[in-house]
Amino acid sequence: QVQLVESGGGLVQSGGSLRLSCTASGPIAKIDAMSWDRWSPGKKRELVARVDAHGGTNYDESVKARFTISRDNGKNTALLQMDNLGPEDTAVYYCRAEGVTYDTNGGFRKNDFWGQGTQVTVSS
Repeated sequence: QVQLVESGGGLVQSGGSLRLSCTASGPIAKIDAMSWDRWSPGKKRELVARVDAHGGTNYDESVKARFTISRDNGKNTALLQMDNLGPEDTAVYYCRAEGVTYDTNGGFRKNDFWGQGTQVTVSS
C-alpha cells in the first residue's frame, strides 16, 4: 500500500526554522496534490499548506509569509520550509497526499494517504 514517510520535526527556539520533508512510495499512479495539516491538544485540525499538481499553493492565514510549501513530482516529495516559528506553531504535523492508485479490477481509485506525523515544538 502507499505510505508517506515524514522527517524534519524537532525542538526549536522561537524565531527559528525547520524544514519538513514527506516522501510517498508504493503502488501509486499519480499524486494530484500534497499538503500539510497540523493538530495540537485543544485545537481542531488545521490545513497549514497545500500544493496542487500544477504548483499552485495555498496557506493558512496564520503561516503566510513564514511557511513555504514545495514539491518534487518526480520524487513524490513535498517540503515545508518553516521560518520565524513561534510557540503557536507547536503541533504534530501530518503530510497528506491526494493520490490515485490502481484497483484490483484494472481501474483507478482515489484516496488520501497520510503520514505518521512529526512533532514540532517551539519554545518561547
